[in-house]
Parts: sequence; structure tokens; C-alpha cells
Amino acid sequence: MSKSNAAPSFDPAAVFASWKPVDVEALIAAQRRNVEALTAANKATVDGAKALAAVHTEFVRGAVDGCATAWSELLAVKDPKVGVAKQAGLAKAAYESSLANLRELGEIATKAQFETFEALNSRLIEGFGELQTLAKKA
Repeated sequence: MSKSNAAPSFDPAAVFASWKPVDVEALIAAQRRNVEALTAANKATVDGAKALAAVHTEFVRGAVDGCATAWSELLAVKDPKVGVAKQAGLAKAAYESSLANLRELGEIATKAQFETFEALNSRLIEGFGELQTLAKKA
């Protein structure tokens, strides 16, 4: 067995010759659509955060006003039995209001998350279609 001292043959020109040209315009257009999808997703996220902050601020303002009113009503009661009943009624109303507020906040957050996901998901599906088209051309 003789060992050959010859260098392995490698022809870079042959390798590059087998490559097909890249459609730079298609790549730029795809990246532009990616950026547009990210922009839409970011906008949905920011809009959702703004809506949550506005509604939350409204709820806090209402809660503070409700507490002031409740304290005024409770301090005006002279009979302890009436005061206990009044406290229970106010506590129940505050609890029900809090649940409604949390439900509304949850709906706003869910809507914002869905819009963000939808913007990214639709672009991802479109991108897979683009990859299939490019693979067929190759």
C-alpha cells in the first residue's frame, strides 16, 4: 500500500459554479415584511399597555372615591348593628366591583396578546410560504 502525497483536489470555482444566484430583492422584501410584522406586533403591545394603564387608573380613582364615600357613610352610622350590616354591604359591593374590574383588565390584556400574536403568526406563516417557493426555484 502506497500513500499518496498529493494534495486533495478542491476546486472552489466548481463549488461556486453550482450555486444559484440569490434573489437579493426578494430577501430585502422579506426582511421589510418581517420588520413591518414586528412593528405591528409592537404597536399592538403598546396599545394594549396604554389601554390597561388607562383602565387601571380609572379603577384606582373609582376605588379611592368609593373608599371615601364608604368611610363617610360608616362614620354617619350611630347604631353598631346597622354599622355592621352597612360594612358587609359595602365590602360585598367592593368585592363585586373588583371582580368586574379584574375581568375587564383580563379581557383587555387577552385582546392585546391576541393582536400581538396574530401579527407575528401571520408573518411566520407567510415566511414559510416564501421558503417553500424559494426551495422550489432551487
